[in-house]
Amino acid sequence: MARPRTPLLSPDRIRDAALTLIDAQGLAALSMRRLADTLGVQPSSLYSHYATKDEVLDAVANRVVREVDTSGFARGWRDGLLIWARSYHSVLVAHPNCAPVIASGTQRREQFLEMANSVHGGLVGAGWPARRATEISGAVKYLVIGAASTPFGSGFADDVQVYLDRYPHLSQAHRLRHEANRIDHDSFELGLTSLIRGLEPGPGQTE
Repeated sequence: MARPRTPLLSPDRIRDAALTLIDAQGLAALSMRRLADTLGVQPSSLYSHYATKDEVLDAVANRVVREVDTSGFARGWRDGLLIWARSYHSVLVAHPNCAPVIASGTQRREQFLEMANSVHGGLVGAGWPARRATEISGAVKYLVIGAASTPFGSGFADDVQVYLDRYPHLSQAHRLRHEANRIDHDSFELGLTSLIRGLEPGPGQTE
């Protein structure tokens, strides 16, 4: 039998299968054995490409973060932050089960380092001192990851009886679950635009 021109396995195919599995069933569902079953191979076949499950997770994290747009800094620090934050948030909303991996930090992940370099360079290039640029990047990251990983509206029960009598100020809280997507989006936008306004007028302001 002729050898197939395209290998049955590749790092990209393994990574993409892992991302699909995480998206569908959560981080806890990922194991090298489960991943091998999904791909129809033996677990030992995976180790030719990834030595550990953590390496697979790093590859998945890089794949997700690769979609984040940092190009807006060419138009100034405000547009740069808005485009970066909204893009970052959208990517995490599309892959919510990956949020804990993304939140674990830059470490040596190539795409994370490229993103951090672009954001920091964009802020410093716009005139922000390096220390303040680092703080701004951190503040935006906290907002993005917090908003994507801890939705607000869907956290409330939709049973009005839960709130009656004991929680009079929450008499309409049972409606939040039905408008969760809008509330979460609008809340994120409020936080982001408030953060940007708090940085005005920009580099060189009196602190």
